[in-house]
Amino acid sequence: MSTANVYLTVRGIEVDVVYKDIKNLHITVHPPVGRVRVAAPERFDDDQVRLAVVGRLAWIKRQQAELQAVERQSEREMVTGESHYVWGIRRRLKVVERPGRPHLELGGDRLVLYVPAGTSQEKRRDYLDNWYRQQLREVIPGLITKWEQELGVTVPKWTIRRMKTKWGSCNRETRHIWLNVELAKKHPDCLEYIVVHEMTHYFERNHGERFTALMDKELPDWRSRREALNNAPLTGEVW
Repeated sequence: MSTANVYLTVRGIEVDVVYKDIKNLHITVHPPVGRVRVAAPERFDDDQVRLAVVGRLAWIKRQQAELQAVERQSEREMVTGESHYVWGIRRRLKVVERPGRPHLELGGDRLVLYVPAGTSQEKRRDYLDNWYRQQLREVIPGLITKWEQELGVTVPKWTIRRMKTKWGSCNRETRHIWLNVELAKKHPDCLEYIVVHEMTHYFERNHGERFTALMDKELPDWRSRREALNNAPLTGEVW
C-alpha cells in the first residue's frame, strides 16, 4: 500500500495527513496533547482534507478538551515517591522539608526538592515549574545561536510559556518564538526539533510541501524526533 505524508494547519490546528489506498477518510485525536491525524484516500487533495477537518472541528476540540481534562486530573501532588521527567529521564521525587531557601537538585535517579515545612502543594509545583523554566533558559540560547547560523536568520525574542495543545509557536511578523515549558521534560533532541520547526516558519507560514522540504534539508530526522516527542509521557507517574 502506497502512502504519502503531508503536514497541514487548519483553523490554527496542526494536522498530520497520510494519503493511503483506502476508501474513506478517518480523523483521530491522539494524546498527550491532542494531535490530529487524518488518514485520507489518495484521490483526495489537501483542500478536501481541510474541508473535512473543518466539518469535524467541534468534535476535534471536544476531544482535545477531554485530553486536557485528563491532564489536569493527573496533576502531581508533589510528594516523595512520585516520578517526574527531566530531559527525557524519569526521576523519582524526594521532598526534604528543612529551613532555608527552596530549591531543587538532581542526585542520581532522584529529583530532590528542598522546602520549608508546611509548604503547600501549589507552592511546590511553582518551585518545580520555575526550575524547569531555568533548565530551558540554560539550553535554549545555545540552540538558537546554532540554528541562527545554520539558517542565516536572527531570533529577536523567545519566550517560555505553558501551552495546552502546542509544543511551540511563532509570530512570523515579529519573529517572536514561544516554547512550551513541558519541553524540559523531554529528550533534548525534541527541544531542538521544536526550535528548528518554529524557526523554519520564518521561511514558510504553512506546513505544506515547502515547509516539509526545508525541514528535510536542515533536520533530516525531524519526523522521528516529532514522533518521540508526541509519544513521550506528558506528566510523571506515581511509582
